[in-house]
Amino acid sequence: MATTARLTLDPAFRIGPVDPRLFGSFVEHMGRCVYTGVFEPGHPLADADGFRTDVLELTRELGVTLVRYPGGNFVSNYRWEDGVGPVEDRPARLELAWRSLEGNSFGLNEFMAWAAKAGVEPMMALNLGTRGVAEALELVEYANYPGGTRLSELRRAHGADKPHDVRLWCLGNELDGPWQMGHKTAGEYGRLAAETARALKRFDQGLSLVACGSSNSGMPTFGAWEAEVLEATYEMVDYVSLHAYYDPSDGDVDSFLASGADMEHMIRSIAATADHVGAKLRSDKKIKLSFDEWNVWYQSRFNGESSLEWTEHPRLIEDSYDVTDAVVVGSLLITLLRNADRVGVACQAQLANVIAPIRTEPGGPAWRQTIFHPFALTARHARGEVLRVEPECATIPTAKYGEAPAIWATATHDAATGAVIASLPVIVLYLVAQRWVIEGISRSGLKG
Repeated sequence: MATTARLTLDPAFRIGPVDPRLFGSFVEHMGRCVYTGVFEPGHPLADADGFRTDVLELTRELGVTLVRYPGGNFVSNYRWEDGVGPVEDRPARLELAWRSLEGNSFGLNEFMAWAAKAGVEPMMALNLGTRGVAEALELVEYANYPGGTRLSELRRAHGADKPHDVRLWCLGNELDGPWQMGHKTAGEYGRLAAETARALKRFDQGLSLVACGSSNSGMPTFGAWEAEVLEATYEMVDYVSLHAYYDPSDGDVDSFLASGADMEHMIRSIAATADHVGAKLRSDKKIKLSFDEWNVWYQSRFNGESSLEWTEHPRLIEDSYDVTDAVVVGSLLITLLRNADRVGVACQAQLANVIAPIRTEPGGPAWRQTIFHPFALTARHARGEVLRVEPECATIPTAKYGEAPAIWATATHDAATGAVIASLPVIVLYLVAQRWVIEGISRSGLKG
């Protein structure tokens, strides 16, 4: 016997506008994401800059609007100066985050040129692990100041005549994690982030800054970290970051399919924490959230950084995805849209090869993984305003998250075209497995 579910939509019940920055991705110097991923000089399809045109085409098809760079864990020991200037003069370094050899043939200016060709906004991360305020200011001056200073003229001498004008900057990465180079307590990081933010805002008040939140919701300091960091940085930052990866390896399919509910709990917990700090500081400002790392990752198959041998761009966590993984990616995208009033930036990690929607072979083809498709469809069709959707449906018991709704849904309404798009990817599996039927969608007050 089929089970019936019902959705009701009304244009009066709006969550918020669809921010294009919700469809971000992530390029880190990790594994083969950069080298033989987006960048492979000598490949039959490489352009004059060494960028793989097949990957560029797939990036555009995917609908990516923003890309975070250069890390990730990589950034916390990165010297940006190593990746600019004549390639033959760039030093090779030991890359400590992923125990690889970094030749630095791809750096800041190459990334900016690639981002321009891909049609994406750059989101840069600063090293606040092993470096500090002075180095952050130098990078921002090199990247953004038009000319006439030592660093801006150095950029021009390196072939980038116009400033890159990067507007969105991460104040470090996952510095609550003991695996991070330069790991800090919340108090240590909060003070450094505040000092850096203050200096960057003095350089350009219009920069948007992201403070590091917890590395994941399982951290023992989750919530407390955000509260302490935001008390130090509240009036100087615009976002606080969230990261989450979902691992299907334990075979608990019901909990895995409910990953969106866990992501939503995380979003609402940190939004409440930020609002509490704002109330405590008597501030009218609302901090938004940057969910700048999220994806499905078979993390339990990875033996950790210490298991890696020193080598150049190794094959690292190149997970192959199935239909269930694609359903979960769809549910995570729905979650981001359901919380569009608070989540202003989101980046699926990563773009190529490393837990990625796009895979490549050196000298060979590039192709789409299953998780490519829900992202591309959502990025293409989600326009206008996100509507609140309250499904009437049964619940599914899960071991990790308790009772979860059988349908995880959202909808968008584009007033300009009249288009109403309802997103319900979790149904795909249950239509087959449990014969779910959507009896109807009531669209009160909606046209088109």
